[in-house]
Amino acid sequence: MNTFKSSAELKASAKEKMLGHYGTAVGAVLIIMCTIGSLTGITNLLVDLTTVSGTVIYYAISFLISLLSGLFTSGTTYLYLKIICGRPAAARDVFYGFSLCPNKTILMQGWISLITYIANIPMIVLSYRVLHATESETLKLMLPYALCIILSGVVSTILGLLYALIFYLLHDFPQYSTRELLARSRHLMRGHKGRLFYIYVSFLPLLLVALLSCGIGLLWLIPYINATQTEFFLDLIQNKQD
Repeated sequence: MNTFKSSAELKASAKEKMLGHYGTAVGAVLIIMCTIGSLTGITNLLVDLTTVSGTVIYYAISFLISLLSGLFTSGTTYLYLKIICGRPAAARDVFYGFSLCPNKTILMQGWISLITYIANIPMIVLSYRVLHATESETLKLMLPYALCIILSGVVSTILGLLYALIFYLLHDFPQYSTRELLARSRHLMRGHKGRLFYIYVSFLPLLLVALLSCGIGLLWLIPYINATQTEFFLDLIQNKQD
């Protein structure tokens, strides 16, 4: 009989194993934030979203940035696997994704980003229309725009749960193909999406506190969440039966 750890147990274990590693984790967070944040900020400044061509260019660049973020996510996964498993870790480990099967990482991240962008097309179109609409037209567009935002959130959440484990699996089974890694993640998450969703939701109070601290608290919260998700993966992989 499989005995999976509760959310509280996973979080407690993560918190304990993170002791003495927050400096490394914060350094890793800052590296990623500065890199991805700078690229996103430059894109926002230079691209004109008031034109159709500008909107297309903006989302094309954003898609490329998402692929880069996938490489960093792979490196981040490697970092937390080392920390939780008691191995020496360093902030530079976030770059490990650039050397371990980067082609598979880009394909997997590209697949997830592509589905997300397709689901976002109605919202993108409505955003453009709202930007150029009169006040009365804007009011009429608010309801469908809100529904599109909800659709986008639902799709992103489902994808996030289905493929939450792909980069962990990549580091454990680099010999697997991209399709096998995606399928394996879906298989492992069967019956456990609710558990992981509950774990994410349980961090909402801390997220609110972190935001009230002008975002400074995120430097502690993000590593805590990443460590807990790593604990979730290790608990699942050790107990799940095919």
